[in-house]
Amino acid sequence: MSLNTIAAGASPLALFRDYLQRGELAYQFDAASGQPVFFPRVIAPGTGNAVEWRVSGGKGTVHAATVISPRGEPPYNVVLVDMDEGFRLMSRVEEVPADAVRIGMRVRSRVHPLGDGAAPYVVFVPEAT
Repeated sequence: MSLNTIAAGASPLALFRDYLQRGELAYQFDAASGQPVFFPRVIAPGTGNAVEWRVSGGKGTVHAATVISPRGEPPYNVVLVDMDEGFRLMSRVEEVPADAVRIGMRVRSRVHPLGDGAAPYVVFVPEAT
């Protein structure tokens, strides 16, 4: 599938998940306005322009972070990451203690397969220095 081709009848979410199945974090881009579009849409919000698919380089910066401490379970973090391409998404940072995540921290994405036919999802790990 070409990055600029939308399969007939396929929803933007289905196409996004297809990229994730291949281990790629994809986003859409409104070439007319020069703006990234995320979460996947049929058309660009605010303009109605056509969008094209692009694959992210997977690197970004933590914009916001919090720690969730459920009773009887280990704490985990929830973050907003500003991707280098200009879009933002919510996820978590793994491979570090939940409270070690800091605003401004550089991270890179990776795709987790869930198995059992469930959709894969994006998480982050600290960028190697």
